[in-house]
Amino acid sequence: MSTVPKRFEILLVPEHVEDRGGASVEDSAVRTAVVEATGRHGSSGYPMYEGHGIVADVDPETRTVEALLVDGRELDYGLTALVRPAPRA
Repeated sequence: MSTVPKRFEILLVPEHVEDRGGASVEDSAVRTAVVEATGRHGSSGYPMYEGHGIVADVDPETRTVEALLVDGRELDYGLTALVRPAPRA
C-alpha cells in the first residue's frame, strides 16, 4: 500500500497582504487546483502531481511544494503555494 496521497489541493496565495479583512490565508487564495498523482517523480525527486494547469512536485510527508509550474510558467513573485488535502468528491 502506497503512503503517497493520490490528490492534493494547491492554493496560490499572496505572500504579504496588509489586511485580509478577517479572511484566512486559504480564503485569500487567488487560484486553487486539485492535482492528482501522476505516478512519476519530478526533477526534485518528489512525486509529481498535475491538474488544472498546475504541475507540482510535492513532498507528501511535509506537504511542501518543491517545484511548481502554473500554466507552463514559474510562479509569479509575491505568490506562494500551499498544499492541503483535496476535498472529497
